[in-house]
Amino acid sequence: MNSTYLLAAVDLLAVVVLAVAVYYPRHRRADLVTAFIAVNVGVLAVTIVLSGSAATVGLGIGLFGVLSIIRLRSDELGQHEIAYYFASLAIGLIGGLGTADLVLSISLMAVLVGVLAAADSRLLHSSTLRQVIVLDAAITDEASLVERLELLLDARVVRVTPVRTDLVNDATTVEVHYVAPRGPAVPATERRSVAAVTR
Repeated sequence: MNSTYLLAAVDLLAVVVLAVAVYYPRHRRADLVTAFIAVNVGVLAVTIVLSGSAATVGLGIGLFGVLSIIRLRSDELGQHEIAYYFASLAIGLIGGLGTADLVLSISLMAVLVGVLAAADSRLLHSSTLRQVIVLDAAITDEASLVERLELLLDARVVRVTPVRTDLVNDATTVEVHYVAPRGPAVPATERRSVAAVTR
């Protein structure tokens, strides 16, 4: 019983560090901080209650799958947010189910938090920025799309993923990854006028 309380306390500490200390300072979405903590605590509570069942592992995996489907269908999440979401679920399962080795369970929680903190660090994402942009033109040629975006952003485009091309309303929605310019920024009004001339 003491190990259950200890794992629950470590679980709560781990998810708070993950959501409040790692995720929020970098992405500033308070609603997802609430979601990460609430889902973790819910999974922790349910798995502790079910820990005496003979089908503990099967129920834990089933709960993981059901909660994932419900959450992922209810809102649009970025890939990094999905990673945080699954990490909070995994930490809750480890805290509720645990292992025979208490140190191993605590170590797994710490590894999950540490790996995600490192993977989402500024060292990997400081040079490349990402935006979803709606252009006032239906552009189907990738080279023309890249040229237009580079003029608009005054930056080198690394990757472009068309999300939607509306030929009726003459608009293109794209997800663009680009390297931030190091020189003095060009005013937005000037960039828009240059981009309009190139249409």
